[in-house]
Parts: sequence; C-alpha cells; structure tokens
Amino acid sequence: MVALTERTEKRLTIETVEIAQETIAIRSLDWDRDRFDIEFGLQNGTTYNSFLIRGEQTALVDTSHEKFRQLYFDTLTGLINPTEIDYLIISHTEPDHSGLVKDLLQMAPDITVVASKVAIQFLENFVHQPFKRQIVKNGDRLDLGNGHEFEFVIAPNLHWPDTIFSFDHKTKTLYTCDAFGLHYCSDSTFDEDLAAIEADFKYYYDCLMGPNARSVLSALKRMAELKTIDMIATGHGPLLSHNVAELTGRYRTWSQTQTKAENTVGIFYVSEYGYSDRLAQAIAKGISKTDIAVEIVDLGSGIDLQELRELVSRCTGLVVGMPPAGSKAHIQAALSTVLGSAHEKQAIGIFETGGGDDEPIDTLLRQFRNLGLTQGFPAIRIKETPTENTYQLCEEAGTDLGQWVTRDRSIKAMKSLGADLDKALGRISGGLYIITAKKGDVQSAMLASWVSQASFKPMGLSIAVAKDRAIESLMQVGDRFVLNVLEEGNYQQLMRHFLKRFAPGADRFEGVRTQPAQNGTPILTDALAYMECEVVSRMDCGDHWAVYSTVYEGRVSKPEALTAVHHRKVGNHY
Repeated sequence: MVALTERTEKRLTIETVEIAQETIAIRSLDWDRDRFDIEFGLQNGTTYNSFLIRGEQTALVDTSHEKFRQLYFDTLTGLINPTEIDYLIISHTEPDHSGLVKDLLQMAPDITVVASKVAIQFLENFVHQPFKRQIVKNGDRLDLGNGHEFEFVIAPNLHWPDTIFSFDHKTKTLYTCDAFGLHYCSDSTFDEDLAAIEADFKYYYDCLMGPNARSVLSALKRMAELKTIDMIATGHGPLLSHNVAELTGRYRTWSQTQTKAENTVGIFYVSEYGYSDRLAQAIAKGISKTDIAVEIVDLGSGIDLQELRELVSRCTGLVVGMPPAGSKAHIQAALSTVLGSAHEKQAIGIFETGGGDDEPIDTLLRQFRNLGLTQGFPAIRIKETPTENTYQLCEEAGTDLGQWVTRDRSIKAMKSLGADLDKALGRISGGLYIITAKKGDVQSAMLASWVSQASFKPMGLSIAVAKDRAIESLMQVGDRFVLNVLEEGNYQQLMRHFLKRFAPGADRFEGVRTQPAQNGTPILTDALAYMECEVVSRMDCGDHWAVYSTVYEGRVSKPEALTAVHHRKVGNHY
C-alpha cells in the first residue's frame, strides 16, 4: 500500500505594491485556499486586496479576511498609524473583505465609514459599536485633496446587494471589489499574462457574476459615464491594467448572451432577509450546472415592475425565496407581479430563507400550482441555521429544476448523431464503478463507467464526470474521493441502488454497507476493490469534466475476480 501523503500547512503571505500615485495595494495572498463561497472549487488559491490612498486626507478601501488579522495589521501599521486614516470605504460587507472592519474601528474609532445604505445596515449588525458613517448614492463624490476625488457607482448584486464601486479621478482607478476579479494567487500584481488567468476569470464570472447578468450590464452602463478607466483594482486576484477593455468587454458579451438565452431561470428573493443570498447562490449554481442561464432578482431593490413582468414571462423556470411576513408594500407588489406573470409552461421552486418569520410557503406554492406550473423540486424548508448539507441540498434542487427545463433539449440531442457514428461510438466499453466522495458533512456518490488509468508515475487515473452530477462539487482540485470497483456477476444490487434518482439532499448510502476510508469517504463494503484518490486537475470537455487524479491507497477483496464491464449500443447517452 502507498502511504497517505501528509498535507502541508496552508500558506498565507502579504505584500504591498505602489500601483498608482499615492496609492498602495495591500494584497493578502491565500495560496492554498481550495474552496470559496458555496463550495466553488479553486485551483489557484485567491487574494484579498485592500488599498490605501493618501491625499490631504487618507482613505482605506476595504480590509481583508479575518485569517490575515495579524499579518494585515502588522503591514498596515507599518504604512500608517490607523488613527491617521480618515475614511474607510466599504465596497461591500462580505466577510472576506470586511472581516477586519470591527478591529480597525476599535483601533481608530474616529474613522468615517463610507458605504451604501444597505452596507451600513449590515455593518451595524456586525460591528456592534457606534461608528461615524457617510451613506453614498450613485454619483456622490468624496474629495481627499491633492486631486484624489472619488466618485461612487452603485452596483448592487455584484455579487452582494450592498456593492459600490469607487473611482479615483486622479489615478483613473476604479475599485470594484468582487466584480472583474478572479480567484488566482500569484506574485504578479497585474494582469500582464492574460493567457494564464483567462480560464479562472471566466470560471469566476460563471460562478458569481453570471446569475446577476442584468446587474453586470447596469454597472457597465454606469461605468461608461466615467469615460477613461486606466485600472480596475479588484478585490480578488491580479489588478487589471493591461487588459481593461478586453476583460470588461468579455463581461459585456457574456452578460448579453446570458440575458438573451433561450432557457432562463429567474430566482427572486429579498437579499436583506435571513440567509436568502447564500441559499439563492447555491440554487443558482445547481441550475448553472445544466447549462441554463440564471437571473437573480432582489425583490427588495425597487425593481421596475414592468421590467420584472417581462423577465418572468420569458423565463422557463422560476424560483422564489420567501420574504418576511408582513414585508413592505413594494416587496409584496413585486411578489404579486411574479405570481401574476407566471404561466403554465414554467417550472417552479420555492425555498424558505431562514429568517424566522417567512411568509407561509404552502400558500404561495399552491397559487403557482393552480396556475399550472410544474414543481421543479420539493419545497426547501429552513428551520435552523443552514449547514453544508443545506447548501448541497439547494444546489441539487437547482440541478433538478434545470434538468426539467432542459428535458426537451436533452431528448433532441440524443437523436442528433448519425446512426452509424452513434453505433460506432457506443462500441467503446468501460468498467463499472461507484465513485464516493465526502467533504465536511456533505457526501455523495455516482455510478461511473468512463474511467481509465492515465499514468504510472505518479499512479493516476482519469474519470469523466457529467457537469450536472451532484458529486461534481466534491471533485474539485485537492478533493479526495474513493473509486469503488464493481465485481463481474455481482454488481446488480449496487448498480440498481446508485442508478436511481435521488431527491435533493437525500442520503445516497441509506441501506448500503460502508466503511470509512483513511480520508473519511465511504468505501462500499461489497465492492471488488477500492482506491483512494486525490484530484490533481480538471479539463473542460463540453458536458463533462475530465478529472485526473492520483491514487495513494487501495485494496482488492477478491484477487481472482474480474471487473464488471458496461457495453452500450449507442454513444450519445449512458
């Protein structure tokens, strides 16, 4: 047996770079982070970027993740006494950018916090102490002196509801926090190597910005009013200075495509209530795995009702997060517009948001079903603080709804290959395997046949995993899983079990004998053999990921037995 490789300690470093006149970037480099947000897998770590601008007065744009507390404040105090900072500009309040705000305000209580109205409300619940504040709206300005005049651009839902951009007219630098960023950690401060970052740039857009394509286009329209933007100082990854026009152009193209997609699912919720934002993002991620466009709409943002009516009418699926009982009149009007614009050809999904006082879920669901809408997934009811399993349930529910929406397209695709080619491709046979995976409290499994040894040194194998499989989220770079080999003549029971369709969040292992692997993943006791593996890389292959993994542990229970083989007659479906 091969010994289990020891994990190395996670690397955290920090650097400061003068990026423009009187402007310093403080980059917190999280080299080995392999997960972000709702279980988005990362291959190249990430950074959290903060910026110090000195005019006659001094401003700090964002802070950092709390894991950098000591490193960040050692660095900041080496640059300036925190009590000399006049303004803290909050791009948005997500903890990876505002995790040290409370600490900073305790050090320097006279700092004025500059942020959107929603961000100030969020901070009040987070800081738990009085602080000076300046609420800004679109077009408002803040003059630091020496030419550093900041203009603010309201950019809600990119990707939090409280987001603002800040533009320094002196340096022509736009501070955008999450927008236009990417999870990519390197020593390069800027985007000089476009080829190295463009895959991560697109993945980041797909995960975080794609579901908010309409908001992206609104932000781009407001950015155009700023005329010349020489640099985009992002909250994650390298700053954009070499490819500003190219990469903002890609955002525009992708977002226009998203908003004109043939199949779109609209997710409607109130961002300020409960856990709705994270739950909506998890459902959106599941829908996106089926190659369906998603548009997320905050019903509390004051969206134009005619615009809302048009969006709902062209959607093929709707997802509604329950607002608080007795919510404000404009939220009730928006919800009524969604209901009044729905039609019988659509799928519907409802989720509670965990705020403790949600509107009754069954009443609204009954109204949609009475209109003839098909329920895309069982109602998601949140009775306690969401866990990893809750978010996995939401992702699987989104995938189920997306598969319902694309069912006609899938059937058409199965008939699209020529008869001879279809039959020839079907003659490629494979073994029968069950892949099992576990990450934290979340575990999953799937039947697989497209498995092949890929290397001797290191010992490695490749597996094709459909993008809409639930287990795909647990097979990101750095994740560990078990490949269970099924035995010829003794595989039917396990195969039948894992072939069946599981409800979102269902336990895949109920009634199946298992034992834990060294990495905690379930090994199927009745399998012929098993191998413990670690994902090294993934390649995009259209509707599948080709996942290359190294093998570091394994055992055969019956040395004389053979692997079960799967023979197909056609090559365009399983």
